[in-house]
Amino acid sequence: MTAVLLTGHGGFEKLEIRDDVAVPVPGPDEVLIKVAAAGINNTDINTRIGWYSKGVTGATSDGGADGYETTNDDDASWSGVALSFPRIQGADCCGRIVAVGKGVSPDRIGERVLVRNMLRSYVGYRPWECWTFGSECDGAFAQYAKAPAPETYKVDCDWSDAELASMPCAWSTAEGMIHRAQVGKGEHVVITGASGGVGSAAIQLAKRRGARVTAIAGGNKAKQLRALGADQVVPRGDPLSDHVAPQSVDVVLDVVAGSGFPELLQALKRGGRYAVAGAIAGPIVELDVRTLYLKDLTFFGCTFQEDEVFENLVSYIERGEIRPNVAGTWPLEQIVEAQKEFLSKNTGGKLVLTIPQ
Repeated sequence: MTAVLLTGHGGFEKLEIRDDVAVPVPGPDEVLIKVAAAGINNTDINTRIGWYSKGVTGATSDGGADGYETTNDDDASWSGVALSFPRIQGADCCGRIVAVGKGVSPDRIGERVLVRNMLRSYVGYRPWECWTFGSECDGAFAQYAKAPAPETYKVDCDWSDAELASMPCAWSTAEGMIHRAQVGKGEHVVITGASGGVGSAAIQLAKRRGARVTAIAGGNKAKQLRALGADQVVPRGDPLSDHVAPQSVDVVLDVVAGSGFPELLQALKRGGRYAVAGAIAGPIVELDVRTLYLKDLTFFGCTFQEDEVFENLVSYIERGEIRPNVAGTWPLEQIVEAQKEFLSKNTGGKLVLTIPQ
């Protein structure tokens, strides 16, 4: 089959397109999926460049093309455990089941499915543990992928394959943050990186719960974000206090971090909640601990997801409560061009690879 192999941590040269890769064989309780489309996410690039290594302190974009000289391969995965190479990346998988392993009903063959990107079955459903599809196991940047049957979900909707493939990683990350922070009706929520996959998903998901949303993104994205439901858009780089009163925000959903972190805490009310699932502007921030404890703030680091997060997401899709936000598609063999566009941050919404059939 055709697949993109990640051969090590580094720049684009570590992505090798091959057409002689063996088709995976589903084991017990697994299914084989003919992949139709696979979304691009920060985690794919972070893993390729080794950004998760503690030796890296810069923004994702700093090493997006060439990687980092300070990466330590021993801790360069999101889990802190060294990856084995080659690896087929791709956390987002939309396709159809074409074969099943022992213990899986053959009636599932033909289902159009999404794979939960945070896999729990491989670690025995232990609390706070999971594998990422395309990191600890091979993922969707290939014509075929295998996945655990219980974590491969049939989805009935009229969306295109590319639209469905835009959902798993970004939308489950956003829903996971909102779930952990228990966003409620009428609350004021600030969302950083709001034009990206996670941010634009968080706008819809927060509005679905009745929240009032302030989105932070490039000024040229304001019209698009308002169309997704944002009540207010703050141009990236503007002082947040010029647009949002101090101590007026109930929840911050952050995927940016970096130098703007202190402003987010100043905007939070006493007893406010801060949920974070990314640090594209840099992982090292300035924290005045007095702000944390004197305002009785609660921090949520959001990676692990309870089962209901992805299950709820599938139900929202099937009930038509959310809509996809696909900004562009590329064929699999143009993965480098697609990742360059992703890193440019010029396009709002998700970028998706289509897989040759």
